[in-house]
Amino acid sequence: MIVHAFLRWVETARSSDRAKAASVLARAFARNRIAAGDRHAAEMAMIFLLDDPAHQVRLALAEELADCPHAPRAVILPLAEDQPEVAARVLLRSPVLADGDLVDIAAKGNGVTRMLIAHRAFVSRPVSAALAEIGEEAETMVLLENPGAILSRSSLARLAERFADHGEIRALLLGRDDLSGDARSLLIEKVGEALAGLDLVRATIGSGRVERVMREACDVATLVMAGEAPEADMPALVEHLRVNGRLTPVFLMHALCTGRAEFFATAIVNLSGHQERRVRALLSDGREAALRALYETCGLGGEIAGLFAQATLIRRRGTAADDAAFSVSERLLAEARGRDDAACQSLLELVERLALAEQRRTARSYAMLVTREAA
Repeated sequence: MIVHAFLRWVETARSSDRAKAASVLARAFARNRIAAGDRHAAEMAMIFLLDDPAHQVRLALAEELADCPHAPRAVILPLAEDQPEVAARVLLRSPVLADGDLVDIAAKGNGVTRMLIAHRAFVSRPVSAALAEIGEEAETMVLLENPGAILSRSSLARLAERFADHGEIRALLLGRDDLSGDARSLLIEKVGEALAGLDLVRATIGSGRVERVMREACDVATLVMAGEAPEADMPALVEHLRVNGRLTPVFLMHALCTGRAEFFATAIVNLSGHQERRVRALLSDGREAALRALYETCGLGGEIAGLFAQATLIRRRGTAADDAAFSVSERLLAEARGRDDAACQSLLELVERLALAEQRRTARSYAMLVTREAA
């Protein structure tokens, strides 16, 4: 009877009074202060108030019901699709909204709607995946900065594909430990392209050298990443690099010389088409002629394949000697310097440049570590 009287009163009450009354009704419902026999009538009254022309009335409902786990879905769903001021309360807080509701609302809504969803205290994998697929830059940054958002590796990879050219999103992605190797490689390349495009860089280095310098820097960064990537990530990373033309002889030789054994073996499996067990057995114990034949099946020319076989044998000797200071690139350069083949000489020169770049990076890391320990 009280609810019936309330509905009759609503027809003539002022908007401010209706908002106060809506707040009292919704609060009583949320706190279970309405008798069981009257709850259905109260629910009908709140549904009726959804059509109130004054947004303050709907805002009052949203504020009181936002945190209520047993709020009626017939009230919560329309409020979630109301104007932003009203919808914000529900989209940010309501436990009634299931993953499917949030995905549908994100698909039908606008950037503000999706940003509110990305701000929720907990964003599940399915909802994050939907936002990763359709969200724009602003919503994506909110999602990546939200510690309560659970993003799968596939969602992160999709974001890397969509926003590789966006500097801030790129930085947020690269700062994550759960980013897959292939996605990280893509972003590293984009960083190199962005730096190469800067007028200051071109003026300092010279436009003729900037592409080569950036390519070498990206190669070093990619190999550092490959050395730290989980074994399960290697096939996808290698395939990404192959498709993008990055598995060059220089890159592969640098991987071999710097001891990225897992990455190198996975790359040879990919390029040769041989079974993994056979490739690993040859790399571990195969004779020089067998190694040369293996590398030739990867598309390497005869002399280059021979150089790879020689480097593999040198790597074995260093591993057997357990010498931390052993440098494959230095030994290879010393042993193969007299080769007449122009392609081999060119490869060796590029390997030496990459080895020097990695040594400088290692020296900087060592200096920083010593400085921190001394502080």
